[in-house]
Amino acid sequence: MPRRAFSTRLIFDRWQPIRSAASSGVLPASSLSLIRTVARLREFLAGVGSGELYLCAAELVLSELVANAVLHGGPGGGQFGELLFVRLELRAELLVIEVHDASARTPTVRDATACEESGRGLYLVEQLAVDWGSRPRDGIGKSVWARIGPSAHCGAV
Repeated sequence: MPRRAFSTRLIFDRWQPIRSAASSGVLPASSLSLIRTVARLREFLAGVGSGELYLCAAELVLSELVANAVLHGGPGGGQFGELLFVRLELRAELLVIEVHDASARTPTVRDATACEESGRGLYLVEQLAVDWGSRPRDGIGKSVWARIGPSAHCGAV
């Protein structure tokens, strides 16, 4: 059976604000969705007070969490690995980023060797986030979350 083609634009045009300080959306589990997700983060932070204080760290953390979900978030094939759910919320001066995928596998920080081209993403998340972790979802998959604090400028992480 051929795979269905997803329109990233069509899905992201359905992002709905939950409250003035929260937003969520469903997107295909593809590398092209990363661009739309970061664009949505920028729009979200532009619409909240002091959003620029979260932008630098949040862009990198969101990029890493979405990239991990695209690369490792499927349950081993089937329809459930084709979509991701992303939620952004600014509460109590922390930006909460959640990325839900279909894999039950718990993400872990690992020590990448100098020769490896990947394997440093969760280390960066750990360094930039106030806190991060994952939790199982009801049914299938998990949610990986990170809480980002404000920074006076990009170099203040």
